[in-house]
Amino acid sequence: MLSVRTAPLTLRQCSRYCSPSFARRTFAQAVKMSSISEAIKKDHRELEQYYNEVINNQGDHDYQERYGNQFVWELARHSVGEELVVYPAFEKYLGSKGKEMAESDRKDHHVVKEMLKTFQNLKPSDPDYVSKLKELWAPLSEHIKEEEERDLPTLEQKLQEVEGESASMARSFGRTKAFVTSRSHPSAGEHPPFETAMGLLAAPIDHIADLFRKFPDNTVSPNPSTK
Repeated sequence: MLSVRTAPLTLRQCSRYCSPSFARRTFAQAVKMSSISEAIKKDHRELEQYYNEVINNQGDHDYQERYGNQFVWELARHSVGEELVVYPAFEKYLGSKGKEMAESDRKDHHVVKEMLKTFQNLKPSDPDYVSKLKELWAPLSEHIKEEEERDLPTLEQKLQEVEGESASMARSFGRTKAFVTSRSHPSAGEHPPFETAMGLLAAPIDHIADLFRKFPDNTVSPNPSTK
């Protein structure tokens, strides 16, 4: 039987409550990616895994709740991380084409965030739980495909002109995800700095509420203090 796990800790909380070695290892893993594309794709594969765990275990509400919470937690953080780190890089390095790419991706994110907001308020016992997740996954999977086949290769080609820039972005992406909201907040928008300000207000509330949610006991993210 899976044990109840509590929520992911912030960097400051982890440094206070975790052993020093675990804190270093946990956050080193989050920022160790050699390129921003590698970091983004890693998140994508994890989202696919969490989605499939929910879809393929219908009837086991406890299991679905844990992986549903993990899916929400990862997607919310991933989306904001891209909006604060990756999409500004599109605009910076790719000119007018990058601005078009960034705006297109932001629109995709807003649609997904609205759907995620609905899903995150459901329970596995709700009749629409699985169907709402499937509805969300349809545009999200298409967005993931476009990012991996079009956006990221274009960005990486340009980043090769600046030594170490892709790895630096990957580290920034990992650090950013440690502090942003862990639930969907479409009203915050997808453009910094307003999104950043709104996120700083909402993130502590999300993180406190996460303490009372169930997560899978074999994931890195929830409750590292128990390791």
